[in-house]
Amino acid sequence: MEQEHHTGHFACHSCDVSLTGQRYILRDDEPHCLACYEAKFANTCEQCKEKIGCDSKGMLKPEVGITSLIRDASEPIRNAVYTSSQQSNVRFHPSCPMPYILGPGYSVGQAWQCDTIKDLSFKERHWHEKCFKCSACTTSLADRPFATKEEQLYCSDCYDERFAARCDGCQGVFKAGMRKYEYRGQQWHEECFLCVECKQPIGAKSFIPRENQVVCVPCYEAKYAQRCTKCSEVIRRGGVTYKGNPWHKECFTCTSCSKQLAGLKFTSKDEQPYCADCYGELFAKKCTKCTKPITGFGGCKFISFEDRHWHSECFLCGKCNSNLVGRGFLTSDDMIMCSECGR
Repeated sequence: MEQEHHTGHFACHSCDVSLTGQRYILRDDEPHCLACYEAKFANTCEQCKEKIGCDSKGMLKPEVGITSLIRDASEPIRNAVYTSSQQSNVRFHPSCPMPYILGPGYSVGQAWQCDTIKDLSFKERHWHEKCFKCSACTTSLADRPFATKEEQLYCSDCYDERFAARCDGCQGVFKAGMRKYEYRGQQWHEECFLCVECKQPIGAKSFIPRENQVVCVPCYEAKYAQRCTKCSEVIRRGGVTYKGNPWHKECFTCTSCSKQLAGLKFTSKDEQPYCADCYGELFAKKCTKCTKPITGFGGCKFISFEDRHWHSECFLCGKCNSNLVGRGFLTSDDMIMCSECGR
């Protein structure tokens, strides 16, 4: 509740100077003359280092002819500027251009009206309105967007020019709210992040890097992607390379039976791949004894004599069935024999 002050004893709480007919400020319901209030409570301007005085919270100018109630203020107004007279107390919000009058029904011959100069604050720092300006171009920042760098104030244009990240495409700055694309330590505006081939913005589409450039998928497939030796379509994943030629996994099949060869033993004939079974049946020599193909797969050894061929395990004496690999042998018609049986 606000205290009542008798006009004969109405004095500054700090210095005891009479406040009758003077301007004063209430602080915690105690009246202070302007000088004491500024010395004790006023903020200091970051720019000019001067106190931001009461006039900055409501510079008072006389206005004559107000003879009726202007506004009723039954609630307390903290840190307001007051003037005292025999007729009434007239008080002002620090940022309000209209006087408040204590109690209804007063008739005032002379009142005071606020001509506001703002005390501007940011992160517990304060400035006069006239001092709140860009440290680079000195443009007033009151009611304008601004940014800080190392405790210095900058308008948005000066901040962008000095400190904002720049596009690796056009070297222009990234302003607030702009979409930024980043890749391998570089950054672009949305309209500057282009396919090196078709020059169209990549946006949210997939792309493929090529020689420190980015290429959209359609352009990459048209110009650079590997194509299958069999079907000539682009190989996007799961490819197989054989003798320097790329294939889709599903296209790399036996030329004869079309079995997929991935993970199987295979060989080639006239640059065409064949599975081991088809190659043996179609092209391999046949063993004279068992008539099965001699393919050489798995380190298989074989013996050739004249126009006949044997697996090493099939090269046996026709009489005693002993293995003849590394031994002397004799022939009799189509039979081969060890030297003992041939005597």
